[in-house]
Amino acid sequence: MIQHNIEDDYEELAVGEFERTPVPASRLKNWKSFLGMYAGEHAAGTEFMIGPLFLAAGASLKDLILGLFIGNILAILTWRYIVAPIAVSRKLTLYYQLEKIAGKHLVKVYNVVNGVLFCFLAGAMITVSASAVGVPFGVSFSVPENIFGLSSPAFSGIVIIVGIVMAIVAAAGYNMVSKFANIAAPWMIIVFAACGISALSQMEVDSWKSLLTEWDQGISVVQSINGKVDFGFWKIVIFAWLCNAAMHFGMSDLSIMRFAKDTRAGWGPSIGMFLGHYMAWICASLMLAAQIKLTGDISANPGALAWSVVGWTGIICVIIAGWTTANPTIYRAGLAFQSLFPSNAKAYSGVILAGAVATAAGIFPTLSSKLLDFVGLYGTILGPMGGVIFVNHYLSKKMGFTEDYADEKGSSFNVAVLLAWTIPVALGLYFIFAKGVFPAYAVIPCWIASSVLYVLIMKLQKS
Repeated sequence: MIQHNIEDDYEELAVGEFERTPVPASRLKNWKSFLGMYAGEHAAGTEFMIGPLFLAAGASLKDLILGLFIGNILAILTWRYIVAPIAVSRKLTLYYQLEKIAGKHLVKVYNVVNGVLFCFLAGAMITVSASAVGVPFGVSFSVPENIFGLSSPAFSGIVIIVGIVMAIVAAAGYNMVSKFANIAAPWMIIVFAACGISALSQMEVDSWKSLLTEWDQGISVVQSINGKVDFGFWKIVIFAWLCNAAMHFGMSDLSIMRFAKDTRAGWGPSIGMFLGHYMAWICASLMLAAQIKLTGDISANPGALAWSVVGWTGIICVIIAGWTTANPTIYRAGLAFQSLFPSNAKAYSGVILAGAVATAAGIFPTLSSKLLDFVGLYGTILGPMGGVIFVNHYLSKKMGFTEDYADEKGSSFNVAVLLAWTIPVALGLYFIFAKGVFPAYAVIPCWIASSVLYVLIMKLQKS
């Protein structure tokens, strides 16, 4: 078995992030500490972007309300029964746990892919916060047709400033990220509710029937401009369940839940799902409905939408909402990038790199406008590795092959993991880009295929 370097372990204990050691009992947190973080992360910047996109994609209000309810229940159960038991048992980051299975060279490839995709998501949230910062100065972003197009020099400058601040907070470590979320979350949730109520007032909605009428009229306006679009019930269910697939099916939140005392931490995302991915998404979509009625404008600019319904309170909320999503996302990406640095590098080196990449991504507003597709895409790419971890934890001994193969065999590159990951992902990406399959639909088939392939390959090589 590969031995740990004692000096490396001491350094990790000193900084308190434990990248390559199990989290000690003295640093474990009770399940309540996860409520604020998940509320802050999921009642946050993405909600200001994703909520309006449902209306813009032609989702009916009835389908949205019921579909989000079912999809969020499924997401919570996935966190609780797939991620939490492994996290509490092993208390390791995703990246070190995967290194023990895949080998240090292969995991570096995965870490780069993982970190870059998380940086793109964080970049979209930097765009969201910058959209609010720019409103008082008359600076807004437009979505260029070219995905690498720039909005304006002034907006790009605001993105850079916001990105630097976010990177500094994330570089301070898990405790700072968690504290920031716990402070911000309760206030933001109230503002989201206020945005929805104000939007209803602006539309002069006085009954369920009148709300349905206003919603359907909003869809008609969108379709008259963008053509007929349809985001049906089952697509909503799958999206709500799998928009965070990289975190639960992909096991990224092992890095967060490793600090948990017990598996009750797996219920932590519930407050984020139902206050963020339910209430906040619906409230944010109502803001777009109100904007369409009042101005006919179908653009989903988070800062402008919040400004139009609740003024300065909305501006501040959008800024902080972007932070509370980007901070833990940059933190996760930083853990992924940390493996690229020498063992004696500072613990925040990876986070600083992640912050720089995320800030660069935030300069391109097209990324934030494609979130409905992007979150499914990165779940398809990252999720299958979670299947490998699941098999390694639960089935390796039962199926008669080596648990933590690379660690036990002294291997730096487990080919079985490479094949189990890349073959399903390649097929998934083919169907997404060549056949037009909605990206979130590919997540579970790829996850199952990777799990099965890993078992078969490991059995064939008789490890």
